[in-house]
Amino acid sequence: MTTPAPGALERLRVANRRAVTSLLTAGPMSRADLARGTGLSRTTVSSLISELITTGHVTETTDRGQPHKGGSGRPPLLVALSTPYGGVAGVDIGHGHVRVAVADRAGVILVEDCATVDVDSHGADTLDRAAAMVRTALHAAGLGRDDLQAVAMCVPAPLDRRNPRISTGILPGWHDLFPGDELQRRLGVPVFVDNDANLGALAEVERGAARGVADVVYVKVASGLGAGIVLGGRLHRGATGIAGELGHVQVDEDGPVCRCGNRGCLETLVSASRLLTVLQPAYDEPLDVERVLELDEGGDDGVRRVLGDAGLTIGRALADLCNSLNPQVVLLGGSLGTSPSLADGIRGAIDRYAQPDAAAAVRVEAGSLGDRAEIVGAVSLAIARVAQV
Repeated sequence: MTTPAPGALERLRVANRRAVTSLLTAGPMSRADLARGTGLSRTTVSSLISELITTGHVTETTDRGQPHKGGSGRPPLLVALSTPYGGVAGVDIGHGHVRVAVADRAGVILVEDCATVDVDSHGADTLDRAAAMVRTALHAAGLGRDDLQAVAMCVPAPLDRRNPRISTGILPGWHDLFPGDELQRRLGVPVFVDNDANLGALAEVERGAARGVADVVYVKVASGLGAGIVLGGRLHRGATGIAGELGHVQVDEDGPVCRCGNRGCLETLVSASRLLTVLQPAYDEPLDVERVLELDEGGDDGVRRVLGDAGLTIGRALADLCNSLNPQVVLLGGSLGTSPSLADGIRGAIDRYAQPDAAAAVRVEAGSLGDRAEIVGAVSLAIARVAQV
């Protein structure tokens, strides 16, 4: 057996500390919960917590938690991140909006704002707007520019970790822009960038419906389609950072050209705009996503059929992913994530096409953070990066 080099061991320990501090951004947790959430052994977690307490990054709380699974033993002592000086900001760039939030270093959001913006065609202008919104939110939160420690931003496009620029046609007005560098130049603080579905997954695992679940696929169904994958309690970005591009799985090689440049991508069949186009001729009133969700909840046959069929189409691709990754939960997010008909279709397709054991192991449900998942994930990422030790 080969013994890892000292440098490799230190990198592993740093990664493990990041995993622990990232989970603690959601609030106080017991050592046992941290072990379950990170997939690390209890011995490793105890050692890391002792080190973090010594360095002042973590403190033990006077409040005790509940015994795991309702046990009657002595409640565990919780640990929490120390609340240091300053704040962070999250920026959620969607295809048609910019949302910003300013939070303290414990993750409490102090100010949040959202604006409708023509994002896809105007990269530089969008970043100007985002920077201005961050400054305004800082002022509203009673913080100065010197108080801002870091910013995390999500974008609705794949980002290669080796060269984090926008190089696909998904955001035509952003071609060859390095969004993190550009926003950092405007704000003068470190900016960390990730894909929107990745940060949605991070938020749901740390603060939402998948808290404490180790293996999760978060599916954002909105103007596009993407997936954030959590394996063993950690966000899985893949070799170059573009894991989870579910919307660009080819389902029809002769299908319409997708904005990514390929033909017949899944996204061309199930995006929110596509589904609205299919539904609109059957209705006298103008339809938007909010109205479609209301009709779905009300049992409208046409809406339920179209959303159910979309769920079947998405679920067919997810069934293969369930066979490969064996997740515990498929969480639905984005503007259409709360649709019961969409969830029913996805559930039906997984049951039909996935291996029986894989299908039985996974539950399908809406995320609890709704369209705020990405901004919550951005705040969590910013805190985790500042807390790296």
